[in-house]
Amino acid sequence: MPVTEAVTALTTLPDLSVLDARVVMSAAQRAQEWLLSDGLRVLATIAIALVARWALHRVVGRTVARMTERSTQRAGETDAEGNLLKTTTGLSGERHRARVQTVGSLLRSVGTFVIGIVAGLTVMGLIGLPLGPLLASAGVGGVAIGFGAQSLVKDFLSGIFMIFEDQYGVGDVVDTGEAIGTIEEVTLRITRLRDVDGVVWYVRNGEIVRIGNRSQGYGAAWVELPVSYREDISRVLGVVRGVCETFAADPEWEPKLIEPPTVLGVDSITGQTVTIKVLAKCLAGEQFAVQRELRARAKEAFDAEGIQGPPLPPFAPGTQP
Repeated sequence: MPVTEAVTALTTLPDLSVLDARVVMSAAQRAQEWLLSDGLRVLATIAIALVARWALHRVVGRTVARMTERSTQRAGETDAEGNLLKTTTGLSGERHRARVQTVGSLLRSVGTFVIGIVAGLTVMGLIGLPLGPLLASAGVGGVAIGFGAQSLVKDFLSGIFMIFEDQYGVGDVVDTGEAIGTIEEVTLRITRLRDVDGVVWYVRNGEIVRIGNRSQGYGAAWVELPVSYREDISRVLGVVRGVCETFAADPEWEPKLIEPPTVLGVDSITGQTVTIKVLAKCLAGEQFAVQRELRARAKEAFDAEGIQGPPLPPFAPGTQP
């Protein structure tokens, strides 16, 4: 190529500064277009996530407040006679309030995590990051975990509802169907209780079909007093009423009673035995001690008044009772 043609070609090339300016302008234009389209979607997604988180926390807060208020109302309930069922009967508002607030905090954390994951995946999709491999891996892992953790999820859900409804707590005596004992620990997954033989039972919350709580409300102490068929029933009933009145006036036992013991009368007549039944409403958990004390006092009163018990069955010759 001649020198003159080379010089002419160089002079006809566009200016490099002009090309750079065009590239910058094109990039700025594309960025502006992205901000006006996908950028607004990203901001909207973040805003929606923040609003959803605020709404979730508000709903959980109201639920916790409602459950706490219900526990306070239960602590002030009265029985049919107008007697206050004190918080010592297992309706402790402080215990329930602490447990409900704990579950509320857990629900807030879980809800925030889920909302953050959904918002993050949405933003990744808007900015063009490939979500296919991530979602495929998560789907396979989710299916595997779902098959293996069905019982775990069931236990957790049952535990959450159990705590919200305050079905039982530490120190309560409960009947789970499988075991009867005193609650030692309550978690979202299991309930640990110890029976009267000292055996520790671990019961999964999802496996509890029914629960009987013997530590809520009040306890009923049923006392059966058998006497001889030959005794004067009116006299026996008078002695038993006197025992109940003395027992209810005792300063040691009066705080444990919701109402004075009631003599219901003759419950059954079997052979040479007449059974007198007494009912004493007391604080939950005190019914067994009340039963033992009433039986002991009735025995002393029967001995003092000469009231005979039912006759013993005959024994074969050469044997001893």
